[in-house]
Amino acid sequence: MSTLTGTTQLLKLMVRLDRIRLSVWILLLGLVPVAVASSFLALYDTEAARRELAATVASSPGLVALLGPIHGTSVGALTTWRIGTVGAVLVALMAVFTVIRHTRLEEETGRRELVGSTVLGRHAPLLASSFLVVASGVLIGALLTLGLLALGEDAKGAVAFGLGWTSVALAFAAVGALAAQLTESSGGARGLAGGVVGVLFALRMAGDGGEGMGIGWLSWLSPIGWVTKLEPFGDERWRVLLLFAGLTIVVWSAAFAISARRDVGAGLFPARGGPADAAPSLSSAGGLAWRLQKGPLVGWMVSVGLFATVWGGLGDTISQIFEDNPQLAAIFEVFGGEGALADMFFGVAMGLVALIVTAYAINTALTLRAEEDGLRAEPVLATPTSRLGWAGGHLLFVALGPVVIMAVAGAVAGFTYGLIAGNVLSQITSLVGIALLQVPAIWVGGGVAVALYGIVPRLATLSWGALVTFLLLGQLGQILQLPQWSLNLSPFTHVPLPPEPVSAVPLVILTLIASGLFGAGLFGLQRRDMR
Repeated sequence: MSTLTGTTQLLKLMVRLDRIRLSVWILLLGLVPVAVASSFLALYDTEAARRELAATVASSPGLVALLGPIHGTSVGALTTWRIGTVGAVLVALMAVFTVIRHTRLEEETGRRELVGSTVLGRHAPLLASSFLVVASGVLIGALLTLGLLALGEDAKGAVAFGLGWTSVALAFAAVGALAAQLTESSGGARGLAGGVVGVLFALRMAGDGGEGMGIGWLSWLSPIGWVTKLEPFGDERWRVLLLFAGLTIVVWSAAFAISARRDVGAGLFPARGGPADAAPSLSSAGGLAWRLQKGPLVGWMVSVGLFATVWGGLGDTISQIFEDNPQLAAIFEVFGGEGALADMFFGVAMGLVALIVTAYAINTALTLRAEEDGLRAEPVLATPTSRLGWAGGHLLFVALGPVVIMAVAGAVAGFTYGLIAGNVLSQITSLVGIALLQVPAIWVGGGVAVALYGIVPRLATLSWGALVTFLLLGQLGQILQLPQWSLNLSPFTHVPLPPEPVSAVPLVILTLIASGLFGAGLFGLQRRDMR
């Protein structure tokens, strides 16, 4: 029997299981760039207006760091700048999570062993999941290419844009496949792959934003940076696609080589054996939650700290540019801010960090479902531990983890910016305050996951869809000229952004909404059956 036997049949099963989830991803990622291009056609309908916008963006290292460089004055070039790197990150996350779901998660739950007892080759799950992601990436690229062509944009630029996102899907499908071989848990694989995406995005930011400081080469180390280096609607540097191809081949080869040598259910790096006797802290549900959650918490703090270091280093440059360039203030009004000070930049930056930290809150809440599905909750609940006591230990991290991570982000950014500006303590205090303003909105995102898990656990993963919705509404809502009621669906819309005066009312309302979602989830958990 070949190691690839059964790939076609398994691929059909994966398509059936993911037909709704991937259809949403494909339509969303394929059509949003077209919608953005349509908005730019309406907002900047003259060459002079587009040239002025492009000049403003090019003069701002902060905007370039956040969204990437701009390579032209056409509507296609503006669209690529505005959505190119953000969309590439979403494509990357779609790719890694899909591959891990159909490989490592299947092994973790024991379904891989059951399916493997039939006529199924060893590499069939890995190859089938990779084909699934590749097909999704091709459809995304084709959809956005055809959409931009229908708007009359340049054919070469549209094809380059589509190939860029398709190449990201291929490369990060390989990253997800490798992560699935390295760890023994799906959560660990997702954390590892997500961390890789975060680090690569930070490299892209540092390289693009630091071009004038001689560190532009950093963006060449990131596949997300290669999307901008491809220069759709600019010079179309097709050779950049060879970098994607080379990376994909190397990483996929490594994944298949490890898959051929490891045991099913095991990872290249086995779980570290614990002591013969459990620590006294593990006698409680809270101690167990601490043991499970402390590693991810530290990892997220380090990752977010890297982002904050990059943004903090750009703060002084942003402040000077705002003072010299009044057009930049108008651009930032589209992002939700007002005025022309560095605090406005940090407010927008912390909003992006908050969206990232919302992913931490959701992932932490969904640990409860993973423990239940893996039948690890059952022995805990067989003791005198109540359901609320078991869940409460994890939910404490959903509530307090974002506070700690956002405080670290503010402190690191404030320290870095303070060293440049010469007032470290003042900047730390200011930016920690700006960062903590985002916490109630993060709680709402985590509360959605808690409510879905407690009431309808099979739909708990839809909380990721809520996060994507928040991201798109915040980043593109005003550019797409969506009605205010739709923008209000995102909790981050209601967070005051400097230099706006801080009002406690929206923050209190968001906290009450989050509390209601947490309470609804715990109430549902108390009443429903558990596996």
